[in-house]
Amino acid sequence: METTYYDHGTPAERWERARLFFDAEDYAGAARVLTGLVEEVPEQTGPRLLLARAYYHSAQLRRAEAELRIIVQRDPVEHYARLMLGRTLQRQARHDEAAPHLRIAAALAGDFPEE
Repeated sequence: METTYYDHGTPAERWERARLFFDAEDYAGAARVLTGLVEEVPEQTGPRLLLARAYYHSAQLRRAEAELRIIVQRDPVEHYARLMLGRTLQRQARHDEAAPHLRIAAALAGDFPEE
């Protein structure tokens, strides 16, 4: 079995490697590491959310949307995933779909409009 740099090591080592790629703004590299990690530990929100962020920053918006929808389906009150989903939909000019997610994210953050 061939092992590449992106999928080499323990899940904890790959998580750290993905974060290093992300912090260095190598979002495609981070996504390569995180894709395998998310497949291995699909129940964990952290790697999936970072994968969605890597997709978002590398303009892979449909992929980001798919990952964010999984998170929101599992945990409807995950504030940051709601916010990211709304912004991802906005970047795709799907403003009507984005609005409810952005409102929920604002409510979860305690940002209520002043009247």
